[in-house]
Amino acid sequence: METLIPTINRLQEVFLTVGAEIIQLPQIVVVGSQSSGKSSVLESLVGRDFLPRGSGIVTRRPLVLQLVNVVPLQQRLKIENGNGVKQNSQNSYPGVKAEEWGTFLHCKNQIFTDFQEICCEIEAETKRSSGDNKGISPEPIYLKIFSPNVLNLTLVDLPGITKVPVGDQPEDIEAQVQEMILSFISNPNSLILAVSPANSDLATSDALKLAREVDPDGRRTLLVISKLDLMDAGTDALEVLLGRVIPVRLGIIGVVNRSQHDINTQKSLEDSVRDEQAFLQRHYPSLASRAGSRYLAKTLSKLLMHHIRECLPDLKTRVTVLSAQYQARLTSYGQPVEDHSATLLQIVTKFASDYCNTIEGTARHIQTSELCGGARICYIFHETFGRTLQSIDPLGGLTELDILTAIRNATGPRPALFVPEVSFELLVKRQIKRLEEPSLRCVELVHEEMQRIIQHCSSFSTQELLRFPKLHDSIAEVVTGLLRKRLPITNEMVHNLVAIELAYINTKHPDFTDAAQVSASVNSQQISSCQAEALDGGKRWKNEKAVEEKAPAAGFGSPSKGQSINLLDTAVPISRKLTTREQRDCEVIQRLIKCYFLIVRKSVQDSVPKTVMHFLVNFVKEHLQSELVGQLYKQPLLQELLIESQDMAQQRTEVAQMLEALKKANNIISEIRETHLW
Repeated sequence: METLIPTINRLQEVFLTVGAEIIQLPQIVVVGSQSSGKSSVLESLVGRDFLPRGSGIVTRRPLVLQLVNVVPLQQRLKIENGNGVKQNSQNSYPGVKAEEWGTFLHCKNQIFTDFQEICCEIEAETKRSSGDNKGISPEPIYLKIFSPNVLNLTLVDLPGITKVPVGDQPEDIEAQVQEMILSFISNPNSLILAVSPANSDLATSDALKLAREVDPDGRRTLLVISKLDLMDAGTDALEVLLGRVIPVRLGIIGVVNRSQHDINTQKSLEDSVRDEQAFLQRHYPSLASRAGSRYLAKTLSKLLMHHIRECLPDLKTRVTVLSAQYQARLTSYGQPVEDHSATLLQIVTKFASDYCNTIEGTARHIQTSELCGGARICYIFHETFGRTLQSIDPLGGLTELDILTAIRNATGPRPALFVPEVSFELLVKRQIKRLEEPSLRCVELVHEEMQRIIQHCSSFSTQELLRFPKLHDSIAEVVTGLLRKRLPITNEMVHNLVAIELAYINTKHPDFTDAAQVSASVNSQQISSCQAEALDGGKRWKNEKAVEEKAPAAGFGSPSKGQSINLLDTAVPISRKLTTREQRDCEVIQRLIKCYFLIVRKSVQDSVPKTVMHFLVNFVKEHLQSELVGQLYKQPLLQELLIESQDMAQQRTEVAQMLEALKKANNIISEIRETHLW
């Protein structure tokens, strides 16, 4: 049992060497208002004057105080000389020629045998961090005191609770102090030593109020009633000490502090302890054996040991879990580079493999939030591109006037008995040309997705790339360059697909037979109706001639916008009804265009994805690794590319140090005999 507190002190030292407290260790946190007697209580536990004193807020930084019981100097000297009984080397401390001494964490290898120097060092270290006035700082000062007159304890002295800012303190000094106190007492492995003066109402105790916030059941709180000798005449604290005013589960202990006069006259703590016992015997004889500084020290040591015993199993579990986590982190950072050539080839090969696997859908890291890689490319082909083509109206942008204009232009000066094929080819090419823009946009979308795969692989699949930012950027640059080179080639091939369709309108296409038969049928109907139309043709010609004579003369170019035919712009309202033959001509052309357009659209919808896969996706997959090796595997570049980022190297060092600290902590805990755990 007696080795439990030194064990916690050793654990604390281990984690302080790496500058982090990732495990909440058992300790006693002293909480109280300004001038409540906290410093006097701590000095009575040590038996020496070592804390700064003064008016206002004196403790301006947390002071983590470790009390270590050692054998007396004479006995240590005998051990060093080989005489006497062999003692535990952990508390023999050979080489220290002092009965009592102290050490600071920030003063490496420096031993303070004069407790006045310890007080001055606390003041100096406080000023270095908190300024010369009354500012506070949350950075702790770590002090270890070795003495044969102390019990093994770990305490934390915090700034006193204040209400009004003074000096250079900020306006929210009260909130800052309370936040600092809560950060320490919120640790479930800490015990709370609440100090409240006897000459104030316990119901208004700030220390007890803060303790109740984090420990409502009172299972971690011990109350100390200080300044019993300063109560008004005729009053005492018996009811408070018996717990009849406010009960505290761990108990209430009364103490008598040294007065300012005692401090000024340098009254020794030994004399103060004797006077304290005499006062308790006179005024509280029934409680004298359960009050006073000595009883407080024994109670604290006993409570802390039992508390540590309860916390040790959880501490061991926590250390084991953290060790596994930090080991995994260290593994993810990789080892320092020794063989640059092999490392570069390994990373390049891994990246190329992950890039191809992402396209194939066999990557280890599969996203669940959005489509990526090959799945995204498939979506572009069959959803985005496919639906876009399906939404294109075969006759979109074509009016009946456009069709009639094309027919008339195709016949020249001679009226045609049949619908000319030239007009059909002219109009259907115009519609087929509309398929080129979405096809090129499909190529662009696939190119963008293959660019995104670079970041996907860098973030999820190839963690080693994060170690080498220069190599990461170079790989991204090579892949981007390869994609950039293939993009115009793919665009040209897709452009050629549409150009091929435009180069030859295959009216003998197997799927175009029905439309040709419809055209022949409509043309035969037109022949039979020619005679009927010829009868009233002369009359209609005369009417049109009369209208033209009334209208202003126009040039020999295209008809003006005010007339019924417009070759260049969109259709204008028709000034006359179409004849039966004109309607049939339009119908023939529309049906032929629609039928042939659907054939071409189906072909383009099938050919464009195949072209993109062959000239862009598959080509990049097949040539990616060779391109990376050819561009990056060069001796002058190896050293430069494999320079680790400073952040990564620093993180690996920090994680390695933390892992080493956790291993030491695990060994320290394992040294405790199993009987100490239960």
